Amino acid sequence: MSLEIKVPPVGESITEVVLSRWVKNDGDFVEMDEIIAELESDKATFELTAEKAGTLKIVASEGDTLAIGAVVCSIEEGGAAAAPKAESPKAEVVADKTSAPVAEKSGDSYATGTPSPSAAKILAEKGVEATAVKGTGVDGRITKEDAQKAEKAEAPKAKAEAPKAQTIAPVAGSRGERRERMSPLRKTVAKRLVTVKNETAMLTTFNEVNMKPIMDLRAKYKDQFKEKFGVGLGFMSFFTKAVCEAAKDFPAVNARIEGEEVVYNDFVDVSIAVSAPKGLVVPIIRNAESMSLAQIEKTVIELATKARDSKLTIEEMTGGTFTITNGGVFGSMMSTPIINAPQSAILGMHNIIERPIAENKEVVIRPMMYIALSYDHRIIDGRESVGFLVRVKQLLEDPARLLLGI
Repeated sequence: MSLEIKVPPVGESITEVVLSRWVKNDGDFVEMDEIIAELESDKATFELTAEKAGTLKIVASEGDTLAIGAVVCSIEEGGAAAAPKAESPKAEVVADKTSAPVAEKSGDSYATGTPSPSAAKILAEKGVEATAVKGTGVDGRITKEDAQKAEKAEAPKAKAEAPKAQTIAPVAGSRGERRERMSPLRKTVAKRLVTVKNETAMLTTFNEVNMKPIMDLRAKYKDQFKEKFGVGLGFMSFFTKAVCEAAKDFPAVNARIEGEEVVYNDFVDVSIAVSAPKGLVVPIIRNAESMSLAQIEKTVIELATKARDSKLTIEEMTGGTFTITNGGVFGSMMSTPIINAPQSAILGMHNIIERPIAENKEVVIRPMMYIALSYDHRIIDGRESVGFLVRVKQLLEDPARLLLGI
């Protein structure tokens, strides 16, 4: 008895998925709950598991787009013990092949084989000597089919030599190209980005942050922090806390538009843009405003690891009230990040460069970072956007404020 394995429901808004990869092959024996394939939606990648033990019979192919509830494969009972039986035909074939040369050898005197009347006529017309033909008839007799094959075998020789006279000039450099279907995730990202550009009044404001205070704090306490909490102290936790504090003073940055209403949140769910193997994903740190630096760092590492392994769930990427993206890890010095709809703002971090700046009327070298806030001007005024970014700058340049909440 076989059991059909169908595409399971993976989210309210998801109606179809793409079969991205088979983990098991057709005919493999699988255990119950063993991963057999990977399904990719427009939001995440999911694992398809075997619902019982048995032999896998593949129905859908890699790259197929499947509706929710569509049959992906079936699992037939048994298979583990029966699997070796599939090898027995191969043994029979080998046995047949080993005996074949003996029969062939008995007619090996084909050089002196006599052609049949029809075969002799064909050979004479084509100018082929009978001694050059291997007969397959009784006692090496040359049949009509043997003569016809000999005729055909002569033809390719002239054709094979013809191209040698032609020379094609080589083309310098590679001119190859390849086409790949866009993944559901990439198609959704593309669609959403265009929608945001067309449906929001997006502007970007910039500022710069002196990262020396945070870098000095990290250098001083990184060992104790790692020993106590089991995680390193990175920049993302400082930026996340600074955003949460600044949102208290400028709540519109943490709000969204729904129809003709503005929805203000008394919590901050920070979306962290992460580059995954199959595209950009944005997992969420829930209630970041109530978390410590150590809790934020642990959550960031957990979510980033899941993103790289394509293990994020829909729940871990649904929602979010504000986004932070760090282009600095790729070397970006300045950019204008695009809002993650339906949110109203996104903060862009960039790389840290030592530059000369003026401090107390003196020129000094400091590790500086440009930060950018893209925002929806429909809900956030210029005063609020600039004020929010200045507040973030103040908190980062005086990290003691993050701990004291002032």
